[in-house]
Amino acid sequence: MNWAIIEFPGSNCGPDCVYVVEKVLKHKATLLWHTEKKIPSVDAIILPGGFSYGDYLRSGAMAALSNIMGAVKEAARLGVPILGICNGFQILCESKLLPGALITNRCSRFICSPIYLRVETNESIFTSLFYSGEVIQIPIAHGKGCFYADPQTIQKMESEGQILFCYCDANGNISQQSNPNGSLRNIAGIRNLKGNILGLMPHPERASENEFGSVDGKKIFQSVFSYIEAKKGKLLPC
Repeated sequence: MNWAIIEFPGSNCGPDCVYVVEKVLKHKATLLWHTEKKIPSVDAIILPGGFSYGDYLRSGAMAALSNIMGAVKEAARLGVPILGICNGFQILCESKLLPGALITNRCSRFICSPIYLRVETNESIFTSLFYSGEVIQIPIAHGKGCFYADPQTIQKMESEGQILFCYCDANGNISQQSNPNGSLRNIAGIRNLKGNILGLMPHPERASENEFGSVDGKKIFQSVFSYIEAKKGKLLPC
């Protein structure tokens, strides 16, 4: 499987994603710089974390105007799975590929810590190897990860099953105490209506080996791989 990993000035998690793709998953990684106007034939795309363009104006706002985002939007239209991690999530929202926005954490502090997530549904490209309601642990590292949207958008997202991950405690309880950044509805990760785009603030690439305390993040990448293999007819679809 071939993953395209797109880097912008200020991206700093691209190498981590390359490592997971090549060393952990044993797949191929194609690095692309933001000035490129085309994306070669790939199976999936990753927009990694970091601080694109120094987070000037708004996090992800300048990256959303990069040359390569036109090609990302075309890939999205064609159904290519796209994973936006942390700053990548912010870029996807600023590009209008995902609803809502990521704003400053309610505590006004940068938070870097392992947290618990609840998988809201396993009926998606990105969560098929989990079970619905499963509690997983993946680290976060952000200062502007508070998800916000107007009430109508939140209601639509809930009714359409767009919310894939929510912050929770170790027992899967959703509460204000288990919400690290103040995100509405404890939202940690969402998909688009078509289902081929996931944006999430936690870093699955940092939870893909036992040495880092969790391999829960690895299952997100593996779920995409299972989808691609099924699409190619190599596996029976779930």
